[in-house]
Amino acid sequence: MRVVQVRQRLVSAPIADVTAEVRRQLDGLGAPPQGEVALTVGSRGIDNLVEITRAAGDWLRDHGATPFVVPSMGSHNGATAEGQREMVESLGVTEATVGMPIRSSMECVRVGAVPTGDVWMDRHSFESAGVLVINRVKLHTCFSGPVQSGLTKMMVVGMGKIRSAETFHATPTPQMKDMLLEMGRLLVDSGKIWAGLAILEDGYDQTAELHALPAAEILTREPALLEKHRSYFPRLPLDQINALVVDEIGKTYSGTGMDPNVIGFRGVKGYEDIVQPEVRVIAALRLAEASKGNAIGVGLADFITRRLRDAIDEHKTFINVFTTGDMDRAKIPATLADDAEVIAKMRERYGDHRWVFIPNTLHLDTLWVSEDLAEEVAANENCELIGKPQELTFIAGRHELAF
Repeated sequence: MRVVQVRQRLVSAPIADVTAEVRRQLDGLGAPPQGEVALTVGSRGIDNLVEITRAAGDWLRDHGATPFVVPSMGSHNGATAEGQREMVESLGVTEATVGMPIRSSMECVRVGAVPTGDVWMDRHSFESAGVLVINRVKLHTCFSGPVQSGLTKMMVVGMGKIRSAETFHATPTPQMKDMLLEMGRLLVDSGKIWAGLAILEDGYDQTAELHALPAAEILTREPALLEKHRSYFPRLPLDQINALVVDEIGKTYSGTGMDPNVIGFRGVKGYEDIVQPEVRVIAALRLAEASKGNAIGVGLADFITRRLRDAIDEHKTFINVFTTGDMDRAKIPATLADDAEVIAKMRERYGDHRWVFIPNTLHLDTLWVSEDLAEEVAANENCELIGKPQELTFIAGRHELAF
């Protein structure tokens, strides 16, 4: 098979001075609670996460508060206090780097109830003088709606640990958008949330915008931030793809390992609302080390390599998938020896036309396409062909494509 490298121009709008912007945004909120203030950290892959967290903590301290970090990631990393602390530290957020203590616990306090069950909050957060919710606003991997991943979901699922995660995911997928808002309203009305700091990233995953929101405005203003996110969100430059090869999957790239909004497939029974792209077959070759063995979303692929299969921590993956209820996302696809065998078998079954190779679903500025797609991709004003078509080659069973 002959392939050609493609450079895709994405939206680039990085903030020049992230620390200064954090402080400017928080200045607009007025004085913080005078006591201990919890800062949520949990989502992977956020650019400048350490700098943003440290700057927020420094601002709080300068204004008379005593900040601390709370790992807030629902059921992730084995749903243990130790695992969640280890995860935030793997993101670079340590007591030394952010200048404040980390308090990790799976102990929660019941705040109230909604039709699907109880709503909980991390005990350290509940007992603080107030919570500054920090998270990136982006499209969700399970459902669509006016509010998806962001401040509200961090309050509901992240801070509620596995207990609120179970309540939220017990909701049928089409109703998740409504339940998220209902649970979020209950938490805001509890008076435990002081404010939110929303992060928007551009097409190159750079910090593009920061928005500090008073607690009372989080639910009303987050939909507009999600719409702004759509203008930054990177996508594949093709609507019809025969074979998609994802070099690496993992939670560092998406909550489901591969972002359904990129691959066009949610893997949620009875709820497939993504129209484009149409992808016939998907292969995944590696699991990111930063995912710590959590391979949620592996079931979105049709073929995987043995090295990906061997990297899976089945317990961590099960806990995460079982909490969401979308069990198909944990199913192990057909497993073959290496990249070469996976691609050979896919070519044998699906042919050589309309192939796309990407590094992961988060970084889409560089990709490779089969030679038959060169003219179509070159016609896209945001794409540029790099070099001439070349043979797809392998060394020790691994492809030699550079991303």
